[in-house]
Amino acid sequence: MTATNSRWRIALGYSVLGAASAAGQAPLGAFWVTIPALALLFSVLPLDAGHRAWGARLWAAGTGYFAASLFWIVEPFLIEPEIHGWMAPFALVLMAGGMALFWAAAGWGAARLGKGLHRLSILALLLVALELLRGHLFGGFPWAMLGHSLIDTPLRAFAAFGGAGLLSVLVVGAALTVGLARESHIRLWSTIATLICLGTAWLWAAAQTSLPQDRAQVVRLAQPNAVQAEKWIADNAITHFIRLLDQTKAPALPPPELVIWPETAVPFLLEDPGEGLILMADALAAQGPKARLAFGIQRGSEGRYFNSLAVLDTDAQVSAIYDKHHLVPFGEYIPFSAWLMGTPVAGLAGRALLGYSAGLGPQVLDLGDLGHVLPLICYESIFPRHARTTPRADWILQITNDGWFGDLTGPYQHLAQARLRAVETGLPVIRVANTGISAVINARGGIEASLPLGAQAYLDAAIPGALPQTPYLRWGDFPIWAMLALSLAGILFHDRRRRGQRP
Repeated sequence: MTATNSRWRIALGYSVLGAASAAGQAPLGAFWVTIPALALLFSVLPLDAGHRAWGARLWAAGTGYFAASLFWIVEPFLIEPEIHGWMAPFALVLMAGGMALFWAAAGWGAARLGKGLHRLSILALLLVALELLRGHLFGGFPWAMLGHSLIDTPLRAFAAFGGAGLLSVLVVGAALTVGLARESHIRLWSTIATLICLGTAWLWAAAQTSLPQDRAQVVRLAQPNAVQAEKWIADNAITHFIRLLDQTKAPALPPPELVIWPETAVPFLLEDPGEGLILMADALAAQGPKARLAFGIQRGSEGRYFNSLAVLDTDAQVSAIYDKHHLVPFGEYIPFSAWLMGTPVAGLAGRALLGYSAGLGPQVLDLGDLGHVLPLICYESIFPRHARTTPRADWILQITNDGWFGDLTGPYQHLAQARLRAVETGLPVIRVANTGISAVINARGGIEASLPLGAQAYLDAAIPGALPQTPYLRWGDFPIWAMLALSLAGILFHDRRRRGQRP
């Protein structure tokens, strides 16, 4: 076998391990595959290899992991395949390979900083640290974190203390414990100890079931199921709008006090609605004179365009507006286009010619009896920092159009992260998605009620109550960063001291 063939076989093997580690992501949620796959990865890394070899092996593993986790990234390019379809494979390759650079950096750094088994411990710490870091660099993309494999388990309760970072510590720590035991007889006892620790944590988390009383108000989640490829065709856009009007005025006892439409729900701009707002107010009036409607809409102001949420009353008056502030790069705008060409350029999802402009930032809306609500539009819900507001909200409202994500994995992963935001903040989340999955999520991340993917329907439900402020809401990721830094310092000190005592 030639050296080149050997390298390709090694790269393929590590890529397969990385892809297996992605099995914990929604909708599979197979954390029992993720942890053993990571443990095997730790076990097969050659302790005597150089830092370049470690970086290359971890890059291969990371590429497999992100290709398996993020293959939904091709879906937006297939909405109009005759125009954008050729970009789909390049998008997946660039996304997977780019995200894998964080794993490569962890491998390179671990091999540079440590020797022997200490490398594995350093690698585990750097994997978690770089996961947190990629949630901030270049705008951030904290999707498909290793800790997300625990969202559909009782262990998600630990996110109230340390967010997704702490869940990643649990996953990587369990894999490391097994991976450190290179000899089979030690590995058996190490595996047993890991199972005991995880089992104890599981039992504690499963016991955290108490929930506050629901709020008295009822809200309606309207899901029109406007397929993205047809959403903006003129005749279809009117059909979808009428569908939402019908869902809004459908009778119910008790009547909903707030009706919620998804992101970019209407086929007109807020400043040029024609008869649109009047029709919406007339439909809303069927639920009583005090009912309100929260809906996603696009609006223009002084030559700029925004992806917004607005609140309407039965007099057709807009009482509140929130502009999305964390935009999707290449989806809602093209990065650096204004700097390069003197004008911003729209991405795949931007309907306005010049793309969207960012709003001012997170904003808590006062909806009177309905409480203080934190609106998040689509992509914003994947960032924990956007849910940490002052003053604290009573509940979170997410409107989204997951029709861009296909129907295999993307919508389920997006929903899972909304559940994580609920646990981190101790706040319920009302999630309304154009094509699904719309859901009522309680403050512990449990789904109280939902509308399935691809359903044309509406759902009435009470707003779940909020838990007391969580440690994560108060401190964010600071305790995890401190723990990682202290652990790394301790390992490096022990490694240097051990090597200094060696004859």
